[in-house]
Amino acid sequence: MASGVSESAAARARVIVEELGVSGSVRLATELVSEALGLITDEPDMLDLKIATAALAEMRDAYEMFKPYKNERKVSIFGSARIKPDDPLYAQARNLAAALADRGWMTVTGAGPGIMQAGMEGAGVENSIGVSIRLPFESGANSIIADDDKHVSMKYFFTRKLMLIKESQGFVCLPGGVGTLDETFELLTLTQTGKGIPVPIVLLDEPGDPYWEAVDGLMQQLVRRGLVSAGDTALYTITDSCDEACRIIDEFYANYDSIRFVGDHMVMRMQRAPTNAQLADLNERYGHLVVDGTIHRAEPYKIEVRDDDKLDLERIAFHFTRHGYGDIIRLIGDINSYVT
Repeated sequence: MASGVSESAAARARVIVEELGVSGSVRLATELVSEALGLITDEPDMLDLKIATAALAEMRDAYEMFKPYKNERKVSIFGSARIKPDDPLYAQARNLAAALADRGWMTVTGAGPGIMQAGMEGAGVENSIGVSIRLPFESGANSIIADDDKHVSMKYFFTRKLMLIKESQGFVCLPGGVGTLDETFELLTLTQTGKGIPVPIVLLDEPGDPYWEAVDGLMQQLVRRGLVSAGDTALYTITDSCDEACRIIDEFYANYDSIRFVGDHMVMRMQRAPTNAQLADLNERYGHLVVDGTIHRAEPYKIEVRDDDKLDLERIAFHFTRHGYGDIIRLIGDINSYVT
């Protein structure tokens, strides 16, 4: 419980949660109610209270909208709202989303015009999810998703970006302006720092027009200046091919499934565990990611068993240094190569 929450607020929160009949995640539910009560009793100014209330309401609406599609594979597509239907980039986004839908992926976009509408045209409304932002110079969600149940409208960019990133297992960024670059760099930052799980990130150009070359050049300059690690350039892949973008996303999950942290240990779940020889190779190539011990095959941890969390999958685990996520992406690539 946060130190700033009074005992009376904490006690009242426990009573409220009990009266509501909450049966799952009781501790977290109690903390949420307790912090809300604490915020109210702090008597913040009206704007602060308004922001907190609206943000929580938006998150609740978005969680409810995404809930039926929790187990569906989803790719978020970022790109400019200003791209017109006759622009080659529009066709690139539409073709990408159509190819992803053929492979069983839903498309998540910001639900606006331009690249976002093109993606939804390609995916079809049945495979589209929209998270729109209310802006004074935009009329709202595009006509494809506006009246669909798989759409939620948000006031704040930070809650919108949370949902665009949190719910997807793959990302494709097409050319865009400040908003697209903001989304792209936030995605890279979350992955680089471990605040987000490792995911495939594709920077997709139009053939013959290398927009993302400048971003890669910036990253290379940051490497030369020592401001990011050389391995951070492995966080993304640049291509101008829709087929290649789809291949990158599909192959990221060819064997690898997911990651969970248990204390300081990274537990990597997969369909097929590495052989002894492959495990020795992983330790030789990625031993710098291990604080102590080795990368080793593992049984499900107690907390995974308690949560019934992917118990049918194989596992490797190690005491992770908590940095070097670009190398984690490479490690995942090696694990995926074991199925070929």
